[in-house]
Amino acid sequence: MSTQGLPPVAPDVTADIVEALTPRLRKRLDAAIGKLAACPIEHDGDTVRITVGEDAELTLYIPTGAVTTTADLRCSCLLAPACVHRAAAAAAAPVAEPQAPDETATPDAPTTTEPTEPAEATAESATPTEPTPTEPTPAERTAADALWTAGAAIVDAGVDGAGAVLQAGLLRAAHTARLAGLHRAAAAAVTVATGLRAARDRDPAYRLADLVAAMRELLDVAHALRTPAATYPQSLDLLRGTSRRAYAPAGSLRLYGLFTEPVLTARGFAGAVTTTVDPAGTLRTIGDVAPGGADRAVGAATRAIRLGDTSIDPVALTRAGLVVSGATVSANGRLGAGQAVRAARASGAAWTDEPLRALWETPLSAQIDRIVGHRDLPPDDRPAGADLLFLDVTVLGTTPGARDRLLAECAGQSVHLLVAHADPVFAYRDNLRLLADRPGLRLRVIGRLEPGADRAIRALAVGVAPGEGPTLRLAEDRLGRIDLGLERLHRADLPAADPTPSILGAAEEPPPAPLYLMHRHVERAISGGRPVLALAGSTAGDTARLRRVGLATGAVLVERLTHVAAGRERDVFGRLRAGDNDLLSTAWLAAAVYAQTVEGALTRAVWSTEG
Repeated sequence: MSTQGLPPVAPDVTADIVEALTPRLRKRLDAAIGKLAACPIEHDGDTVRITVGEDAELTLYIPTGAVTTTADLRCSCLLAPACVHRAAAAAAAPVAEPQAPDETATPDAPTTTEPTEPAEATAESATPTEPTPTEPTPAERTAADALWTAGAAIVDAGVDGAGAVLQAGLLRAAHTARLAGLHRAAAAAVTVATGLRAARDRDPAYRLADLVAAMRELLDVAHALRTPAATYPQSLDLLRGTSRRAYAPAGSLRLYGLFTEPVLTARGFAGAVTTTVDPAGTLRTIGDVAPGGADRAVGAATRAIRLGDTSIDPVALTRAGLVVSGATVSANGRLGAGQAVRAARASGAAWTDEPLRALWETPLSAQIDRIVGHRDLPPDDRPAGADLLFLDVTVLGTTPGARDRLLAECAGQSVHLLVAHADPVFAYRDNLRLLADRPGLRLRVIGRLEPGADRAIRALAVGVAPGEGPTLRLAEDRLGRIDLGLERLHRADLPAADPTPSILGAAEEPPPAPLYLMHRHVERAISGGRPVLALAGSTAGDTARLRRVGLATGAVLVERLTHVAAGRERDVFGRLRAGDNDLLSTAWLAAAVYAQTVEGALTRAVWSTEG
């Protein structure tokens, strides 16, 4: 069911309620969650009521905005409190993250966040008061073991088999990890649990690649914490993560709006985030992201947010500037809004003017190195704009066989511009289709890199390109740019179509390395679990092709993964015994990490302008 309308529930509360069910009721839990979707929900201040039957009503008390104790979730049925109704509501609701007080922010300050994650999921810390141990403590190792075991059970079951009971086990492990100080792994576990719910609910915002990335992060960190620290390349502090985002004083800032992106995540958060740049070229973000759906994402773009004593909406900030004194900034570039902050609206700058144009003048190889170099960091530790590319392109048309992929030429190479978000409430798809109808159109583009063998970006904003030739014809108040998700292009914004366009083309490309064969097996494991891997048939064709292109290690890892999945013994009655989840997860993690590493190297290679 959709979680929209249900208040967040703390992970330990969900785990406690599900664990209290009898084995018979646990088998009925997933079906009960499906039935709950049709039940009416009534909000009355700090109380939420759900009518689940003629003689049963759920009552959720949320004085803090979330259900934080088992006593806050009550049912009037005869089986309560160990009833399936309470467990279904807890398992279907969004996962509440612990809220640490932010000393730099006012109570009504906006949530500042990167487009890929809500601020509630982040983990940045205060300075420790005691020396940090150089080895994981016994409590940390125990918590890491619990995370590994819970994650391994999900790899074994896959999305189809990872119902509410397995998700509750993962949330229990996440809660234990957070209490032990393993905030990075706990955040990854919550992301996995939320991704599983989105997948099973057929949420349009769900992406299998995102769930795979979260599972790889969870198992990778848990595995590292279970082994001697000296054998792992990451520092122990980085593996632990920290509990909250700290905002440090940044003095006075002169900021220029760059673009605004709508946010709609599978975790049930929505809003808009504006990226700004200072005269030194440092990117910083300010936005408003909170629980909600697509309507909130669109509405947040024109809803005023506060920065100190100034209010401005994100779309207006795209083309304006700010002068900020007493600024506070997190380590990943998010602006705080404390009582000491003072801000005043100032003039903006065109993308072709300083200091913004320097972003496009940065060599493409340096931009790719920056992006790939930050991929191994936890999402919350990546600097603002760490995955953005700034390109000047010439439109070639629509990618053959893919109406929603715009083909363009950049520095003698073909580049695919993809829809950044598939939800039809956003204007991405319509805008790309309109641009594709003007071959020869020159554009200045901001996009998020799509790693892999194809040169592709998810286009976020476009603007007027410098130099000679046809480009956008935008009204003066648009300052030469358009946010593709929130604003709509019109034919009047485009130059007249050339009845006899020149023949445009890009450099001939070598056939890409078939890294998708690795991703296919890694994703198949998460999607279908051990049963699908065991029934996948022979991998000889895939592994032979991987060896032919020099990915022999990848071929071995694929063979190992499928062999472990199928290697289950039978008991004396011919029934399959349970498989070794630890062995399967180790094989999956090796394949997933290898695929990510090779993908980074391949991304550098395909975007290289040398040779």
